[in-house]
Amino acid sequence: MTATLPATGAPETPEGGPESRMWTARLRRAWVSKLPPDKLLPDRQPAYVASWIYVFGVLTIAAFLVVLASGLVLAFTGPAWYHTSSLGHFTNSTHFWSVQLFFVFMVIHLWGKFWMAAWRGRRWLTWLTGGLCFLASLATAFTGYLIQTNFDSQWISFEAKDGLNAVGIGAFFNVANLGQTLLIHACLLPLVVGVITVWHVLLVRRRGVVPPMEAVPPHGAVPVAVPAAVATSGEPTVTSEESGS
Repeated sequence: MTATLPATGAPETPEGGPESRMWTARLRRAWVSKLPPDKLLPDRQPAYVASWIYVFGVLTIAAFLVVLASGLVLAFTGPAWYHTSSLGHFTNSTHFWSVQLFFVFMVIHLWGKFWMAAWRGRRWLTWLTGGLCFLASLATAFTGYLIQTNFDSQWISFEAKDGLNAVGIGAFFNVANLGQTLLIHACLLPLVVGVITVWHVLLVRRRGVVPPMEAVPPHGAVPVAVPAAVATSGEPTVTSEESGS
C-alpha cells in the first residue's frame, strides 16, 4: 500500500514532492535562480580580472571598512575625547585620511570603468549603483565636515546654510544643528552607502566582470562553440553573454 500526496496544484520539485508556495521558499528560489552559489562565491575568474582597476575597487571597500570602524570609535567617545587625547587625535586622523583614500580609490575605479564602458552587456545597473554610491558618499563627507566641532566646521556650516536655504532645503536640513547633522552622518548616510555597496557587489557577481572591448566579437558575428579541451586548458574565453551580445 502506497501513500499519495494530495493534489494541491503546486509544481513538483525534482524529488517528486510539491514545491512550497511560502514567501520564504519563493524568495529562496528567486535568489538561487538570479544568483546561484557558484556566482556569489566563485573560485575562478576570467584572465582579464587580473587588472589594477579592480584592485582599486577592492581598496575602496577596504577604506570604507576603516572609515566605519574609526567612525564608530569616534561616535562612542565624542569630541571631548578626540580633541584632547593623543589616541583620540590618532583615531580622528585615521578616520579623516581613510575618507581621503576612500574617495581617491573610488574615483580611480569609476573613471577606469567609465573608459572601459563597463555598462556593456546589460551592466548599466551595476554602473548606476557605482555612481549612486559616489553621490551618497559626497553627502556623507559633507555632513562629516560639519560635525568636526571646530572653527572649520563652524565656517562650513554657516556658509552652506545660505546656499541650502536659497534652494529650500534649509527647512528640512539645518546644517547649523549639530545633533541633526551628527545623526544623519553617523546613522543614516553610512547605512545608505553600505546598502548601495552591497547591491553593487552583488550585481557584479550576477553579471560578471565586463570583458575588454577588444574581446567583443564584431557586430553580427556568430559565437563559435569552444571545445571542452580548450575551455579547460586555462586559456581565457569569452562567451556571447559576457561580450554583451
